[in-house]
Amino acid sequence: MMRAVVGLWVLSAVICVGRGHHHADHHLGHGNDKTVQDTVVVVGANVVSLVHEANREFSFRLYRQLAAHADSQGKNIFFSPVSVSAALAALSVGAQGDTHSQLFIGLGFNSSLLTQTDVDRAFQMFLQRPNNTSQEDASEGTAVFVDDRFKPKPEFLQTLKQSYFADGFSVDFTKARESADSINKYVEEKTNGKIDKLVESLAPSTVMYLLSYIYYKGKWATPFDPELTKQDDFNVDDNTKVPAVMMNMKDHFHVHQDGELKTTVLQLAFNSSYSMLLMLPDFMATLENAICPHRVTRWLKATRPRKYDVYIPKFSIKTSYNLNDVLSQMGMTDMFGGRANLRGISEEQSLLVSDVVHKATLDVDEAGAEASAATGVLIGLTGVLNPVPVPVLKFNRPFMVIITERTTEKILFLGKIINPTI
Repeated sequence: MMRAVVGLWVLSAVICVGRGHHHADHHLGHGNDKTVQDTVVVVGANVVSLVHEANREFSFRLYRQLAAHADSQGKNIFFSPVSVSAALAALSVGAQGDTHSQLFIGLGFNSSLLTQTDVDRAFQMFLQRPNNTSQEDASEGTAVFVDDRFKPKPEFLQTLKQSYFADGFSVDFTKARESADSINKYVEEKTNGKIDKLVESLAPSTVMYLLSYIYYKGKWATPFDPELTKQDDFNVDDNTKVPAVMMNMKDHFHVHQDGELKTTVLQLAFNSSYSMLLMLPDFMATLENAICPHRVTRWLKATRPRKYDVYIPKFSIKTSYNLNDVLSQMGMTDMFGGRANLRGISEEQSLLVSDVVHKATLDVDEAGAEASAATGVLIGLTGVLNPVPVPVLKFNRPFMVIITERTTEKILFLGKIINPTI
């Protein structure tokens, strides 16, 4: 018997599930399901804060795994942690036994404090917010494409719809090209055309595609003047320079010097509740190894307005990842093989996840930033002219970037720009 593929897509992250070979000895753990229900039930704000903190920790664990991966060497890194965690949390609704435990542990959810229902309710809150903001162009959500001959459990689809606001579609996955086109068209619309080909190809064994998407477009609180944008050098490493287009502004900026990490942090505000943090380290590895939610909180509190002459590259980058290896290294192994237990999706089929794919884009220019999968925010305050010499802050060598919501500190996007021209 063939195993069915569940396509899980994270908008900018895609999880694709498909039919694999059936293993007679495959292990389906039942053990954890009861314990999860019997554990302490945390309610209200505490649940939300536990899930929120886990999501923020997951962002940096996933970043470090991506940065260490052979495929990422010499490349920019950019992804949306919230898009990946939303897709995996939605998948965990249909996971059971060891597969469910691994997803919970991998996402950082403590199963003695949180049940699946708690996680679902927390995501319901997170996903409600961005779509209600009028001041910026932001949207985030999930969708599920189901083969018209495959019948998932009604309660699985109900939870996806209620807690993850999933749009549901019926497709014929035996028509691989048409199905891929339907999914790509949906994603393209949701990301304002930025991600136009999430699905390159579909396995004929695919029975379901679950995807999560995020799109953000922000205008700088203080835009850069295009007249001041000039070509300059960007130092990729000690031996490599590339010509880059640098934007420039002399103004009061929120800046913090992190002496311990030897990193300058610039917070650029969007004209909304979002900001973009740009981190310029003396040694990239020092910053990458130490960056964590607690430090980001400290930076957001510590940045003070001071006059600077700031130079930032204007760029447009696209990234594409298959996250199977990376998630397996984070302990989420069973869902990809014969031991997969996705019987919360369907009893009839032996399901496995064939791929988790993630694509993201980031465009930064004088007016603001646009990110799909997730996008960034910058903070700049206007000041009066001052004849005193102004310190120069030039992002002309590799730097990290975070797009975050300032009040909740939700991390929409995270990455490292080592070459703005690739």
